Amino acid sequence: MSVIIRALLLTQFAIAVMAGPQPSHAQSSDGPRPAPALDSTEEPAQDTAQSSTQAPPPTTPAQTTTPAQTTAQNPTPAQTQGPPPNLENQLEAAEPLLRRRELVHWNEYHGPHFTIRVGAGFLVDYAAFAQDQESKEQIKLSPDGKLRDFRFIMGGKLPSIELPTTWCAGVMYDAPTHSWFLRQTGVMFGVPKILSYFFIGRQKEGFSLNKVMVGYDGWTMERFTMSDASIPLLADGIKWLGYSKKHGFLWNIGYFNDVASKGQSFSSYSSQEVVRLAWLPVHSEEEGTLFHIGSNFRYGKPVDGQLRLRSRPEAFIAPYFIDTGSFPASSSHSQGYEVYYRRRSLLLGSEYYFQNVASKSAGDPMFHGGDVVATWLVTGETRPYNTVGGYFKDIDPLRTVFSGGPGAWELVLRYSYTDLNGGNVHGGTFGRVTPMVNWYLSENVRLEMAYGYGRLDRFNLKGNTQFFQTRIQLQF
Repeated sequence: MSVIIRALLLTQFAIAVMAGPQPSHAQSSDGPRPAPALDSTEEPAQDTAQSSTQAPPPTTPAQTTTPAQTTAQNPTPAQTQGPPPNLENQLEAAEPLLRRRELVHWNEYHGPHFTIRVGAGFLVDYAAFAQDQESKEQIKLSPDGKLRDFRFIMGGKLPSIELPTTWCAGVMYDAPTHSWFLRQTGVMFGVPKILSYFFIGRQKEGFSLNKVMVGYDGWTMERFTMSDASIPLLADGIKWLGYSKKHGFLWNIGYFNDVASKGQSFSSYSSQEVVRLAWLPVHSEEEGTLFHIGSNFRYGKPVDGQLRLRSRPEAFIAPYFIDTGSFPASSSHSQGYEVYYRRRSLLLGSEYYFQNVASKSAGDPMFHGGDVVATWLVTGETRPYNTVGGYFKDIDPLRTVFSGGPGAWELVLRYSYTDLNGGNVHGGTFGRVTPMVNWYLSENVRLEMAYGYGRLDRFNLKGNTQFFQTRIQLQF
């Protein structure tokens, strides 16, 4: 086992030691209630958080008034208002990006049989590079600015159906291929009696907390290289999600195939089965403390018996740094861990994955990679967490720039490593350390500034590259 793998496993152990002595605080001895917020009076704090992110929320004054608005209207009791809740125990079909935002309300409709809310997201990147001679011989890089992401999304509820039912649809412009494709689109049914939700349609597979998170919500500009290389962005199928609040246990189990998606840029498997299990031994709303331990398992059959793993160096402007090229493969098995510890404004986490590929001609290669990350919200916010989906969400500043405050400032430090050398396949290894700063001016506007230092071992050369990256993110 390499030094890198040992370091990541030791980090997991260290996080466990830090979180272990903390007492576990469950919000209730009962299980989660996937019913709409109007039926969950048992947990008013959690419902307030959900109502601020559901798409669309009910139009009652209590749900359309946020802590920030209350502060603006009545400054005197602002100190007793406290920060917004940091645990959410409900889930909807729409991406978390589609949420109520205080600057816009015209894009909502509430009818007796369906509701709808429309939203959009927009990302623009700029990057420059400094390379040593070996890096220049490996890959040519030039400074540039590009549109990273542009998407339209919508979602809502179907109130006339007895089971709590939500729907979503979305389209996204794929900048590398200069084309549009369907994003997360489908219907989700809640079944409160068995603590479950069922999503049918196009969606995230459920493998990896970092991959399940919407890209707009992540603490870094891009996911770590192993995630992008080995886990498809989307998949078509059915997924069963659930959360037992009494036991602090959650699950995502899904089956997917490419009947409707074959030929699209994200479709690399003809079918796949995914299981993700996680335990929350510590989850305190009052203390803002959370400890998440998860395991992931995945089995997939590559399209047309060919597999290719590749990833950019966590910079969209750059070309692919590590790349196995296409090689024959009948199946692949992936497994790995995810562990995160959050204490108020501090978040520590790590994920690591191993992918074993069945390919006699390629020597049955095994690839692996992961990351270690630490984030700190200097301005005091706590990153919220959804217990059913098992993922973190984006930041709402306590005081936005547009209301005279500083916004939210987040310091991030991440190290990632990926090894795509295995068997007779030589895709290269890449490690990168990334310190960066996120400035959330409001819930609609975010600026990101990152520096990266990466080392690529490929083509019998070891090249070092410095990355200078910025991004502007707009969403409503």
